[in-house]
Amino acid sequence: MTSEELMRRVRELEITTRHAVTEVLAGEYSSAFKGRGMEFAEVREYQPGDDVRAIDWNVTARAGRPFVKRFTEERELTVMLLVDLSGSGRFGSVDRLKQELATEVCALLAFAAIRKNDRVGLLIFTDRVELYIPPKKGSRHTLRLIRELLAFRARGIGTDLRCATDHLARVLKRRAVVFVVSDFLMEDYEEPMRRLRHASRGHDAVAIRVSDPRERALAQGWGPGLIEIEDAETEEGSGARRLVDTSSGRVRRLFEANARRREGRFESAMQRLGVDTVGVSTGKAYIHDLAVFFRERNRRR
Repeated sequence: MTSEELMRRVRELEITTRHAVTEVLAGEYSSAFKGRGMEFAEVREYQPGDDVRAIDWNVTARAGRPFVKRFTEERELTVMLLVDLSGSGRFGSVDRLKQELATEVCALLAFAAIRKNDRVGLLIFTDRVELYIPPKKGSRHTLRLIRELLAFRARGIGTDLRCATDHLARVLKRRAVVFVVSDFLMEDYEEPMRRLRHASRGHDAVAIRVSDPRERALAQGWGPGLIEIEDAETEEGSGARRLVDTSSGRVRRLFEANARRREGRFESAMQRLGVDTVGVSTGKAYIHDLAVFFRERNRRR
């Protein structure tokens, strides 16, 4: 992608995602996530009806008359985008790759965050931490995150979620809303998500699972016969390929059953951990799915 193409794509994403935030997600994002708690605002003289538990006894003793502490809800959030750009994301059978869909979702979340004056950061990972950009505010910073996601070429092809969550635990000094954007096709996602959710700062973790229709139904859109399937997260030429007979009903049923079992295992694991999930697919519009997720989360709150 040339620099001109990159800037054009950044501009396209900025326009479409800003429109979606304004027209579809207005209010949904801000009400779905809590701030970090109550922030001290001021000390003022006691008035009839004030809660006596709010009395500041030190100031009261010095002044000789009662004073109370006043607090306001601290709305500002730190939002972290943990984005999986491993080899399996370079697959798509509709109109975009899973990796491209992940970037669009991250752009929408980033613009929703800066609209509410939240800080946004980015961590790209594969089988290693590829890039970390600390959380900051502002449109220029958000546009930089989007440019990095669009132009980034990962060195690794495998997936290691643990290295990403461990790195985040070292560098992030405050509680955050952490969106983990991945296809979650790795086997060992439960323990890293547990550590993220139950760390000392207790991050509010959300798992955004990116998928493609061909990962659920083998024969959908394909003609009958033999096809070659390759593991995208192994080195080229390693022999991680196999021929699959898509004309076999038994093969198709086994493929679909394995897909359902994989999705069920993921949902059950996240439910046990108290991690909210939302699924997006290259085969359909994702903005509605995110809006429904935010709305449902707000209703539960």
